[in-house]
This record gives sequence, structure tokens and C-alpha cells, in this order.
Amino acid sequence: MKFTLPIFLFLLCSFGFSQDYYPKDYFGNPLDVTLVLSGSFAELRSNHFHSGLDIKTQQREGLKVYAAASGYVSRIKISHFGYGKALYITHPNGYTTVYAHLQKFSPELEAYIKKVQYEKESFEVEVFPNTQDLIVEKGEVIAYSGNTGGSGGPHLHFEIRDNEERPINPMLFGIDIKDTTLPVIKDVYVYPTGLNSYVNKSNEKQKLRLISLPNGDYTVENIQAFGKIGFAIESNDRQDLAYNNNGVYNIQTFFNGNKKIDIDFKRFSFDETKHLNRFIDYSHYKTDKQRLQKLFIEPKNPLSLYKESDNQGYIMIEDSTSSVYKVAVKDFKNNTTWLTINIEGKKEQDIKLKDSFVSSYYIYADKTNELVNKNISIEFYPDTFYDDFYMDFSVSNDTIKLHDDIIPVKKHFKITYDISKYNSPDADKLYIARLVGYYKYPWYSNTTKEQNLIYTITDDLGTYALIADLIEPTIRPINFKDGQWLSKYRYLKLKIDDEGSGISNYRATINGKWVLMEYDYKTKTLTYDFNDKIITDTKNNLKLIVTDNVGNNSTFETTFYRK
Repeated sequence: MKFTLPIFLFLLCSFGFSQDYYPKDYFGNPLDVTLVLSGSFAELRSNHFHSGLDIKTQQREGLKVYAAASGYVSRIKISHFGYGKALYITHPNGYTTVYAHLQKFSPELEAYIKKVQYEKESFEVEVFPNTQDLIVEKGEVIAYSGNTGGSGGPHLHFEIRDNEERPINPMLFGIDIKDTTLPVIKDVYVYPTGLNSYVNKSNEKQKLRLISLPNGDYTVENIQAFGKIGFAIESNDRQDLAYNNNGVYNIQTFFNGNKKIDIDFKRFSFDETKHLNRFIDYSHYKTDKQRLQKLFIEPKNPLSLYKESDNQGYIMIEDSTSSVYKVAVKDFKNNTTWLTINIEGKKEQDIKLKDSFVSSYYIYADKTNELVNKNISIEFYPDTFYDDFYMDFSVSNDTIKLHDDIIPVKKHFKITYDISKYNSPDADKLYIARLVGYYKYPWYSNTTKEQNLIYTITDDLGTYALIADLIEPTIRPINFKDGQWLSKYRYLKLKIDDEGSGISNYRATINGKWVLMEYDYKTKTLTYDFNDKIITDTKNNLKLIVTDNVGNNSTFETTFYRK
């Protein structure tokens, strides 16, 4: 049954959030298939925790997506990147479910959003319908699964959020995934903290040799240590029906039987998610492509995942002692893997100190810092970084070395070039690029021009350069040619590309009328659906204009026929 508006609002306002309780039978499965995950809740991603479940769709698109509970469509967002086509349903109990990377919506919702797209003459739109506009019932088909936005393959991204927009693990609500498989610990590292702490006569971070035990647990070779130390692990979970390395649900540590830390991955807020880079060893990830989960809490780490901590998770090792450090890694089904580390306390006279980098540029994390070199300036605002450090900064021509990207950044900072030395035609085609990868490929950084200044706001350290883009975008028809009859065609497809600063926008018209072209940046394809029924003429003139990020544009025109 459909809720009437007064009843729905009454229910919405009546449910409070004593939210250690999660209703187990309120939400149904959003897909009518056995649920198998390619991504779990709060698993570690680039710069964020994963905010939902990635449910496999049998390596195909077009599976029916069902409303997990009755409610109203409170938001629809379509974007080239991110969630792609996404739908949000708010429910009478105050929760919101999210369905993302969709191929398309149900016919009613598709008609609703296409009307908005044609009114705004934009593929990318975001709307917040009124509570009475789009009421849906539990089990109603609301969309079809896809691969839109930043998706790496066909799947459904499914979330449950509370009334503060905090994502919560959907499995807490009874969304069931078969899992009798133990989590896996892949690596363990130890971190001496301070000059007077060391492990095996070294003050440096060290990898310990992990030893697998027959029961699925782990140990390491015994270590000798002294002072304040912490540990980090790489751990993953696997469900029974998939081989994906997914995230774990809980990590606890114990020192001589006393709990040191409890990390719980059941809920977080979007405001805190980027602090994942404080939770992992960011430098290690950038150099070794391995996300080590630190089992200690460093200063300025605001994550709410920590439920308990004693001495911030660090342990103190005294001379002539024998101690045991244990780590318990759990998945949602309480399958638990243990790591045991035996520690002999031993004070040493000669230890190896870790190397430290020193330069002329010292960054104070809690202050404004400005670096200036000739026509280039970089401004770091207070609280951009977690720690003070020496910055590796140099300029060669118009290329900036701004440290290596091994320091986590909390806030955006500003890079500015004075381009008054460039002639006007050349200056109009300049942009700031971050040079990435082994071959230092120029990656466009959103660039703004103000008179003789050009600047970018970014949140990545690394190498930047001033680049000129003099190349126009390219446009190529895929499934048709000029003068062709297309009466039996459902879609019109073109490929667009840009070798320089990248594509900024595009606009297509047929017989002078704007038409909706869906853009898939992964395949660089624009697609028009003739079922939009915008054209009725036999002879049709298509005009497509594509513009890159510095203003270069290309125009493609062709004629086709339809009965």
C-alpha cells in the first residue's frame, strides 16, 4: 500500500534513534539474487571508507532493483563520476536507503528525471522531490542495476543511512551474506615511537615475519623491544561465495590480557571519512600499495571507529620482561583470526636510528605556511596537515616539486602561478597539471584564471607543472555515418576524447533542439536514445560541440534520416 502524506510524515517523525538497535526485519534485499559482495561496508578505499555494500550482479547489467522498504524518493542524482545514476529513498523509520551505479530507473522515475534533464538541458542533475511526489512500496522495482559513474564493473552499491546521513553497515539490519570464512592477516609491522624506543636494536619501522598456524591463526618470530611501540596489520575478509578481499568488521588488541584498543567498523560519518589516511600508514600505501591498519591512535585522529583505547593503543615494554601482544580480527559473522606476538623486554646500548629528511622548508601543521619561488606561490592553510614536517620543495622552470605524495593532507591548499610573462593567446590555453605515474603524465587540476594569475585548489602533494593545451577535442561517430537511414536504430553513439586538459562539457542538438546525450567517461562514449522522442522529422541534422578544460572546442555535424 502507498502511504498518504500525513501518515508518512507522522511515522517519519515518530521514530527516534536510540541507534544501537537496528530493526532486523524492516529492510528487504534490493536484488532478487543470492547476495554476493565485491565490496563490504567500511572497507578501505582511496581517501575514504566504503559507505555501503557492493553487491555483485552476475557480471551483467539490467537486474531489477527493488525498494528495500516503503518510503518516498527523496533524492535523485545523476553524475558522470562517483555514484553515476543514484536513487535515495527515505523511510518512515527515519533511515534512508541509497542505490547507486544504476543503469536506468523504473519507467515512472525515468520519465520524472528525464523531464528535469531536458528542462535544465543537462545530463548531470540533482533533484530533491517533495515527500508526496514519488511514493514507493517495499519490493517495488525502482531501477535496474548498472555500471555508471566511478564503478569498476557491473554491481549495485547499496547503503543504509541514519537521519544524520551517517552510513551504517546494512548487515546490522538483517541483510544476510553467507560467511563462514576466517579473516586473513597478510602482514604485520611494528613501530617504535620516539628516539628511546626500539625493536630488535632498531628505531625504524620493521616488517615482522608472519607465521601461519594450522588453525588459521598467526604468530611471528619472537621480538626484543624496549620503550613505547605500536603495531599495524594488513587484514582482509572473504565471504564464502566470492574471492574478493573485503574489509573486516572489528579489530581488538590485548597486551598481557588487557584490552588496548577496539576498532569497530559499523558506522561512520562522511565528515570523517577522509581521515582514513590517518588510520592507515599513508606513506606505506603510497610507496608499497598496501593499506596497513595502524593499531594505535596518533594525534589529531578524529575517527569515531575507536570504541575503546588504553594509552592510544600503544604498549610500553620494560627491560627484563616477557609480554604477549594479541590481535583479534573479526568479520560480521564473528569469524575470528588471532595474531600472537611474544615480546622480550631488553634495553640496548647501541641502536640503529631511523633516517629523517631535513630541508630549508619547515611546515607547521597548525599555522599558515607560504612557499614562494619566482612566479610561483603555494599557500597551506592552518590544519592542512596532521604533523609538522620538512617539505621537499623546489622549482624548475614551471615545474614544482612539492614533496612526494607520502604525507596525508586534510585540507585543500592553493598553488598559484603568475603568468604575466606569457603572451595573451598562449596564456588562454594554460592549465595546471599534476604529473602522475612513472612517466609523469599531466593530469588536469581544476584551474582558475584571474587576470595575470592562474591557480588550482588541490589536496595532493607531488609534482605540478604549467601546461599549454593547443589541441582540440576529437569527435567520431560509432554506429552511423553521414546520410544514413537510422529508422531501426534505438541509439545514436559517438566517441569523444581530448588528449590535453580533458573534456569539460558537450552540447548536442538535432534540428536545433537540445537532446540528452549520456556520457560514459570510461568508454568516452556519448549516447542518444531515440525513445526520448524529441525528433519527428524524416531528415535530421545533428550538431555536437565538445569543449575541453581550456576552451578548445570541436564541432561535429551530420545528417541522418528516420521514418
